[in-house]
Amino acid sequence: MKNFFSNFFGRNNDPKSIVSFDVLDVIYSELYNGNNSFEFKMKGVHDTISVSLYSFPSSFDHEEGRSEIEKSGFKNAYEVLNEVYKKINIGPISEEQILQELEYDYIHIQFYTEPTPEAKKYLKHILHNFMIFFCCTNSLETNDFRTVYNNSYFFDYTKGILEAESIDFKEPKNDIQKLGFNEFERVLQGICEYLKIELPENIELSSQENVLAKEFEVTQKTFEEFINLVSRGSIDEKLVQKQSKKLLKNFKKGHTEYQEIVQGHWAFFEIIDAWNSDWKFDPEDAEAFISEMIGEDLNFDYPEETYSHDLFPYIQSALEKKGFELMSYDTHGDNYLFFVANKDEVPRILELSELTKIEIDQL
Repeated sequence: MKNFFSNFFGRNNDPKSIVSFDVLDVIYSELYNGNNSFEFKMKGVHDTISVSLYSFPSSFDHEEGRSEIEKSGFKNAYEVLNEVYKKINIGPISEEQILQELEYDYIHIQFYTEPTPEAKKYLKHILHNFMIFFCCTNSLETNDFRTVYNNSYFFDYTKGILEAESIDFKEPKNDIQKLGFNEFERVLQGICEYLKIELPENIELSSQENVLAKEFEVTQKTFEEFINLVSRGSIDEKLVQKQSKKLLKNFKKGHTEYQEIVQGHWAFFEIIDAWNSDWKFDPEDAEAFISEMIGEDLNFDYPEETYSHDLFPYIQSALEKKGFELMSYDTHGDNYLFFVANKDEVPRILELSELTKIEIDQL
């Protein structure tokens, strides 16, 4: 049973926006009456998107949850909820209401985006958490919502939700929030598409196309396409077929250990023009090795005393003029395995990277 309390602030229900009470209320109903937790994949989004319906206090009524609540300095889940309500201007739950042991639901939506240009120096992806709480505005019936946001991992779930901040989707406080808020609209579109919720025609969508990722069977052809793209078509067709068979065989084994996963990948990258570099490299090395990879001289301007990943913007700018982009296989170590791709083929390389589990990084 969902229960909500009044507040007296402006109602979040822009009829043209997908981030509105009417849309979120339908999503809530689907979660409440059907599967209360699911994951799905969207085009252009790293990993799966997680959507869950949680409830105070029942979702925290387990040993780990009770321990987290105690560590955070609270006696029970209702006290935690009141602390969250305080941030988002929803009236507190009274002692009398606590004694009734009512349940208070909220939706938790979690997904990744690419990092901001600044964050790209040390992160491959940014995690975004949106917790949506329903309430009443100048009404006795539920007609509004408030949201708290956190872009950290919830190793301690109670701490994570307490550290989340109240947000206004129209006023992001930094570039990471701006990125997450924009993608949140597309994610809501994906949720509605996944749940087969028909949206009103007047809602302005970020994409007029289907946003769900298609179910795709990974075959030898998938690896052949990947090899041809990352090598820029420089590998003999027979060798492409031989390597794709090996990569598919390893893929089907479903290895989970790091050494087993990368062994076949390293063997593959040895046959293309790639540069295995330590994490620290100087501009001269970059110019020399990249020139060799693209078969022509590459020179780029850069500030003095600039090294390693700080050189990426200058390298990419110079390569872009030639229609190229520098990328790297994720070694999960302290080195890079660079290769050069045709810039217009980068989106497809990243899609195939997700499918084949050969982790490729944009730089």
